[in-house]
Amino acid sequence: MGIAEAAESGIIHYLPQEIASGVQVHMQTLYMSWLTMLIVAVIVFAATRKAGIIPSGIQNIVEIFIEWLNGLMEKNLGIEGRRTVAPFIITLFLYIFVGNEMGLLPQVGVHFTSPTNDINVTLGLSIMVSLLVYILGLFKKGPGYLKHFVQPYAVFLPINLLEEIAKPITMALRLFGNILAGEILLIILYQLVPWVVPNVWVGFSLVIGFLQAFIFTMLTMIALAPVFKEGH
Repeated sequence: MGIAEAAESGIIHYLPQEIASGVQVHMQTLYMSWLTMLIVAVIVFAATRKAGIIPSGIQNIVEIFIEWLNGLMEKNLGIEGRRTVAPFIITLFLYIFVGNEMGLLPQVGVHFTSPTNDINVTLGLSIMVSLLVYILGLFKKGPGYLKHFVQPYAVFLPINLLEEIAKPITMALRLFGNILAGEILLIILYQLVPWVVPNVWVGFSLVIGFLQAFIFTMLTMIALAPVFKEGH
């Protein structure tokens, strides 16, 4: 059974609701997205509520992630780039990381799923990244930023356009496919061997969730790098 077939068979519930003629909203995805945002907000609030000079507890954990991401941004985007996009990059990573792990929560009366197991969410995130790249590029470099479409020669315009369209699609499919496949396998394992094996897979999936958040964030930095290339 493929990923798409498994999702359509009801193993993963999106709870589609038609809000207008031909327009559907995946309510499960919406609920889990709100819950993910709430968890991220609570984590950040708890880390900053009584922030001390010497970090401890959750403040220490959050600062470790922030310093790590700041280091990656400074390496890939330079100091100016880090200062410009740090709030966006940190928020993006935290949302994807927490969202990826939502589907691993115990199903105790509530059907928890990862919002990132829905292609609509991952495609929305990747399109948002692409739009940010062009907004910042045009803001910093003006219309000249678009000249990369005709480099090295104007004849490459169709290929470059196709590449730009493919980038957000591949980013979205990579994240979506890995998270959805992991959740489907976890559900199947609980049905077949409800002891031990699923718990091992949960531990493995925790790592996968982190790696997928890291990969998506790194691809975002790589996409933003040409905007700040002159600042290196």
